[in-house]
Amino acid sequence: MEALFGILTAFGLSASAGLNAYIPLLVVGVIAHYTDWITLNPPYDLLANPWVLIVISLLLIVEMLADKFPAVNHINDIIQTVIRPAAGAIIFAASANVITDLNPVIAIICGLLVAGSVHTVKAAAVRPAVTATTGGAGNVPVSIAEDVIATVLSILSIVLPILVAVFVVLFIILIVWWLRRRALRKRQAIP
Repeated sequence: MEALFGILTAFGLSASAGLNAYIPLLVVGVIAHYTDWITLNPPYDLLANPWVLIVISLLLIVEMLADKFPAVNHINDIIQTVIRPAAGAIIFAASANVITDLNPVIAIICGLLVAGSVHTVKAAAVRPAVTATTGGAGNVPVSIAEDVIATVLSILSIVLPILVAVFVVLFIILIVWWLRRRALRKRQAIP
């Protein structure tokens, strides 16, 4: 059961990295540094180093500010196309190896895929749609919501990893419902 929770934690944290690369890194680093909830194995124990936490915090501030300004947020998403999947790979490998003996290469690939997928949906589908439908006015609230979701998901992934599984199932149900509803509207619109 502990191994399953470790994998759920890893998936939740890497999904969070797809929204914001630095939030899950900071959450894991702070929790590992100040509590005994997580003990990171080398080389991932560097995430709990105070200097690394300061650098991650500064990068988080830059990321959050860049994501709130029109046009800058699109440039930021292009830059983050490399950073977010890499952060997802690191955080997946770090958190999966805390409890399981998952091969680091498999963990890195899983983290890359999860964070990269979330980032791709965000940067290529959600944000352009928000920009187009709101003239850019909706980008700031959506960015704030993404940061809140990334923070809550990161914390829940560590504290209550089973909720990550519930969240994923509910998210899949919501996506299927939305796609069916959209297809139904298209069918009704066609004379």
